[in-house]
Amino acid sequence: MGRFGSSSRRTSETEVEISIELDGEGRFEGNTGLKFLDHMLAQLAFHSLSDLKVSAKWDLAHHGVEDTAIALGKAIGEALGEREGINRFGHALVPMDESLVSVAVDLVRRAYVDVDLKLTGTRVEDVATEDVVHFLESMVMNVPAVAHIEVLRGLNDHHKVEAAFKALALALRQAWTLNPRYASGRSTKGRV
Repeated sequence: MGRFGSSSRRTSETEVEISIELDGEGRFEGNTGLKFLDHMLAQLAFHSLSDLKVSAKWDLAHHGVEDTAIALGKAIGEALGEREGINRFGHALVPMDESLVSVAVDLVRRAYVDVDLKLTGTRVEDVATEDVVHFLESMVMNVPAVAHIEVLRGLNDHHKVEAAFKALALALRQAWTLNPRYASGRSTKGRV
């Protein structure tokens, strides 16, 4: 029995369909129209061991990135359900060549995100750098969850972003992993 979530977002600017199986095999299927975003989504699925399907059509790239992030966050939130029995917290420290990224997440139902990628260019491949940051912010806020994503060092923007997505994937996998010792929710309040 897997944990599955889906979300669709249809506006006058975008049509986005997303589904995710948290307890998957790390497969990504789909096309956002942006090769670098697809590459990052594939990293997220692979390293979190989730199965992710994405279909996105949009008028402007910013709208497509934003609405894909919103739909992904909502799908993850749906897949988490009541969030009972999960580890709740996750963290990862991931190197990619000269880059090193730290990510810590809390799958509590509060929304807060701090993203510091230290990007220096205006684009990473075919995605605006501001849209990369906005994707991470929008995704986390719509789970909702708490995440701190920070590049500790690095020179190459592609490496910084890819390490960030890999670290986020590992932290999420750790946080949403089921733990029978937390059957009622890992919180002193009794509910995550």
